[in-house]
Amino acid sequence: MDRTQLETIERLLMRERQKTLRSLGRFQEQSSRTRDSADADLSSYSFHMADQGTDAMEREKSFLFASKEGRYLYRVEEALRRLINNPAEFGICHSCKNPIPFERLEALPHARYCLDCKQKEEKAA
Repeated sequence: MDRTQLETIERLLMRERQKTLRSLGRFQEQSSRTRDSADADLSSYSFHMADQGTDAMEREKSFLFASKEGRYLYRVEEALRRLINNPAEFGICHSCKNPIPFERLEALPHARYCLDCKQKEEKAA
């Protein structure tokens, strides 16, 4: 992979990293807002059980989305580490050791496997 392609991939990874960090920040902000509003509600009326269930489901959904974003951030940062620490090896499939096409890396900059190896991995799972 030439220098301009590596720079393009680095820019894409940095953009994905920033986007994911912003998304995680929104989850954290939403979580703290929900917690603050629950603490501020000191009325003598208890919530209806259905309302409590809905709130619990929404919190769980937010947690799952944030967890997914966290895993994605890990993959993006791991790709950045590979790119910075060993640029000559970046873009090489971890399974078959063939080059990953630039088009695949452009679409999915943190890809570790070529399309064939990824399809084989998914079929095995």
